[in-house]
Amino acid sequence: MSKKTMRAVVLAGTFGAVGLLGAGVASAHVTANVYGNQPQQGGSGTIVFRVPNEEENAGTVGVEVDFKPEYGISSVRYQPIPGWTAQVTTTHLATPVHDGRNLEVTDPVTKIVWTAQPGGGLATGADQFQDFEINASNLPSNVDELVLPAIQTYSDGKVVDWNQPTPPGGQEPDNPAPTVRLAAASATSDGDGSAAAAAPAPGDNTDTTARWLGGAGLVVGALGLGFGAGATLRARKAAK
Repeated sequence: MSKKTMRAVVLAGTFGAVGLLGAGVASAHVTANVYGNQPQQGGSGTIVFRVPNEEENAGTVGVEVDFKPEYGISSVRYQPIPGWTAQVTTTHLATPVHDGRNLEVTDPVTKIVWTAQPGGGLATGADQFQDFEINASNLPSNVDELVLPAIQTYSDGKVVDWNQPTPPGGQEPDNPAPTVRLAAASATSDGDGSAAAAAPAPGDNTDTTARWLGGAGLVVGALGLGFGAGATLRARKAAK
């Protein structure tokens, strides 16, 4: 291999390593992720908050996610995590808001807090992360994106707010707020992206007709076999 080729390989490897490091730094923040069908407006949706540890001398012991009252989210359920407790908080509003299905909500969910049990949580350093999964409903129908600010608490008392909005088409801020895109509501789904089974319309005789035709086909087939067997026997007798 020539010196020029060797130099090109070394430079490519160096730039590649720098790119990977940059990607790692850029992704080292609290994010809201959807694995599977995209949540729809007015429906329910499963959201997974990924929380990486970023402190060399402290571990993550608390995570809070806030929901805007105007979203009108009436229910948030969470998946239990060994070593962590969770608490969902609602806030009573003097004036009710409407959820994505135009139902009045007086006590919408405004936050969920996960707290590590003594001796638990994420270890110090940058090697660990934890996923916190929730299911929320009813999602708002008047926004295309949920903005869900998060607060990360470390064992040394440090608190990091992940609450900065990302401008459209702009550069991501240092502490971006987790966000989730909402798909438009579909008439053929139940709001969480899964297709709903269509019930037969009243007076629809398609299934009955299909069964009748299937039965008639069996009868015709049986008659055909009978005629064929009779013809075979007659041919054998004539041969004798």
